[in-house]
Amino acid sequence: MTPALDHKIAVLVFLENEAGEHLLLLRAKPPNFGIWSPIGGKLETARGESPFECAVRETREETGFAITTADLHLFAMIAEKAYEGNSHWLMFLFRCRRPLPALPPDIAEGRFGFFSRTAIDALPIPETDRQALWPVYDRYRDRFVALKADCAPGRPVQVDIEEITPATA
Repeated sequence: MTPALDHKIAVLVFLENEAGEHLLLLRAKPPNFGIWSPIGGKLETARGESPFECAVRETREETGFAITTADLHLFAMIAEKAYEGNSHWLMFLFRCRRPLPALPPDIAEGRFGFFSRTAIDALPIPETDRQALWPVYDRYRDRFVALKADCAPGRPVQVDIEEITPATA
């Protein structure tokens, strides 16, 4: 049985430079302290913020890069049950179509780095990112997929596809 936990709504934004390297943040705060992950944050639900508006805001706040919703492609929605046993998450994953011109300066949440997709596999990243997030990015970044993931502690992450657009043959 899935435990009764708070539900959080958040975005992740996948940014690349002109060379196609991915921007990651070495997190200086929990969650994911001391490991690399894409930028993102929680929706300001009290303001009625949409996932696209949140992705634009988080990109500007964390990197200083001003984008618009037209620069974004929503490629995945993942409902994570019992992430780290602490909460349920509804995550919207965006790929920014505009390349980031330069490495952003360090922020309170951590420091940035650009990495090739191959190099990311050797970095300290969240295990759920390794098992689910990056494989989803690799396969669906130019499409759309809706997933659910059971992240309950003590067992492997179970990911199920709920919809793919356009449908595969």
